[in-house]
Amino acid sequence: MAKPLVVIVGRPNVGKSTFFNRIVGSQDAIVEDVPGVTRDRNYREAVWGESSFIVVDTGGFYAEPSGDISREVREQALFAVDEADVIVHLLDGKEGLNPGDIELAGILRASGKKVIWAVNKIDAPTREDRLYDFYRLGVEEILPVSAATGYEFDELMEKLAGFLPQRPETGKEPDYPKVALVGRPNAGKSTMVNTLLGKKRMIVDAAPGTTRDSIDSVCTYYGKKYLLIDTAGLRKKGRIGYSLERYSMVRAVRSIERCDVALIVLDASEGLVEQDKRIAGMVAAYGKGAVFVFNKWDLVKDPEFTHKRLLSEFRNEFWFFSHAPAITVSGLERKRVTKIFPLIDAVISERKKRIATSELNELLARTLSSAPVPLYRGREVKFFYMTQVKTEPPEFVVFVNHPEGVKDAQKRFLERSLREQFSFSGTPIRIFVKGRSGDPRVKEKNHA
Repeated sequence: MAKPLVVIVGRPNVGKSTFFNRIVGSQDAIVEDVPGVTRDRNYREAVWGESSFIVVDTGGFYAEPSGDISREVREQALFAVDEADVIVHLLDGKEGLNPGDIELAGILRASGKKVIWAVNKIDAPTREDRLYDFYRLGVEEILPVSAATGYEFDELMEKLAGFLPQRPETGKEPDYPKVALVGRPNAGKSTMVNTLLGKKRMIVDAAPGTTRDSIDSVCTYYGKKYLLIDTAGLRKKGRIGYSLERYSMVRAVRSIERCDVALIVLDASEGLVEQDKRIAGMVAAYGKGAVFVFNKWDLVKDPEFTHKRLLSEFRNEFWFFSHAPAITVSGLERKRVTKIFPLIDAVISERKKRIATSELNELLARTLSSAPVPLYRGREVKFFYMTQVKTEPPEFVVFVNHPEGVKDAQKRFLERSLREQFSFSGTPIRIFVKGRSGDPRVKEKNHA
């Protein structure tokens, strides 16, 4: 099931981003950064105690200097309220209560959602008297916090964790391969779903961003069922602003989190753009499989030349997914669309692949013999052995004497060797380096 969603709301400059950063920085982030493609995210996975959730920084809600909420921003507020499992309304302890705070608090109270009212920039007990003015909001409890220093932060997070819904074990999603269709607005995702289903399931319009929801459909191909998740188009950051697409992006994130494989739908008639790369980076950051679908092939005037150009650009620019399968299709004309299913199955199989430790160590020995061994503070870094610890996505641990001496370049070289030998087509793989003290065999020996 999708993780609970925690949305941080409030006026501009109340400290929402600082609070967001403290939440996601309070532990090792689950979602890994892909260099150059996952910067400046306003959503992150977070963990507090036994609770795991997605936290979103919404940006400023109010057009200043007026405290009135415009029609567009009111829609935005209601949309955020509708999406969230828990809402943190962050207020400014230095500036005091604002008419906009009162209006938003009324919307939140009427929603019936779990809401935490917190006054930021309270960094000492002597400043907690600033809370009194905020009780004019008509709420029973207001918590002090300093996002900058961490004052009372743990107490607020314990309250938040207690509000998170407990996902029931019953009523789980069907045990079908879960396939999310993601991509820029108007790339043809909904048309693709309609074609795969053989019926008009989505509302399809020429206006970008028609699909603002994430919609599930069950598709059957030669007796095998797939759960298709159609998501809203993801807009580049500069165009998201204060519009509903910001929250449509959050729904797309939740869909990526749920899926096994993402069909990254690209507009072949327009070519590859930076936002396509960022979307692919989001999929890679979550460790999901990927199939790249060059859609609208019916609009391409020179198919042979365009195919060569697109594949060349794809392999160079999408280097972190250059191993993934890519296919040209026309969702509108139903050309080659059904060939997507064997690619999905192949990627799922690669994600479940497990390699014997003996084979991995043979590969490790060959890789080390063909590359210079790094030095750490003048000492040779010794590689002891490698083992696979997880699938979906595949994860490997390499034990060495000096983990700090193994740089990203060495890990990328090792990843290339893994892919040359074992493929892992269409799925990210993770390589972790640990010291010998982390070797479970050493622990067993010491215990004995």
